[in-house]
Amino acid sequence: MGDTSRPPTISTILQRIAQQAIQYPAMVFTTLAHLMDVDFLREAYRRTRKDAAPGSDGVTAAAYAEHLEANLTDLYERLRTGRYTAPPVKRTWLDKEDGSQRPIGMPAFEDKIVQRAVTMRLGAVYEQDFHDCSHGFREGHSPHQALQELREQCMELNIGWIVDADVSGFFDSLDHGLLQDVIRKRVNDGGILRLIGKWLHAGVLEGDNLTYPEKGTPQGGVRILPTMLQKMS
Repeated sequence: MGDTSRPPTISTILQRIAQQAIQYPAMVFTTLAHLMDVDFLREAYRRTRKDAAPGSDGVTAAAYAEHLEANLTDLYERLRTGRYTAPPVKRTWLDKEDGSQRPIGMPAFEDKIVQRAVTMRLGAVYEQDFHDCSHGFREGHSPHQALQELREQCMELNIGWIVDADVSGFFDSLDHGLLQDVIRKRVNDGGILRLIGKWLHAGVLEGDNLTYPEKGTPQGGVRILPTMLQKMS
């Protein structure tokens, strides 16, 4: 017999959440945040990219790793007691092919760990609601898969026309209240919702100018909000 006293692994925890989401498609999850312990944050750290530019606090992944266990323990205590504060998102601009520019947000590295931890929780729920043909911002999916599937459908169904549509400035004009209302329909966890609220209101730092937009969300960092936005569309 196995050792039943051994705590469940991160994969087991996420699998249990996913199984509940499959078995009870109308279920509203209310107890996800309390499962975010130091072990879970350590796994979130492992899954977080280490080569991105630092955010507004200037802390690199390498610097954070020098005292990793102490940093994760302190981070857990701040999350557990509600003292965690989301730092402003540093903004830069990328040139687009049409000559315009696209704003990119660069969150602080520690904030990306928390974002990744929340994404892992929410992903276990929302992944079960997506169709196989949905490939955007999903782990294990890519634009190449979308193009391949599109090509196969065109060949099989003799499709001769493809209409490509995009919503201009969607991320920049996102309604914060609407997003949170949509999330509550599937995940009504106070801890998770408070963190998302902190991210939405953390502010944007551009040079020395700090602003607090009333709508929109920075593009960049861990893909939490794009995953939620798929459910809205």
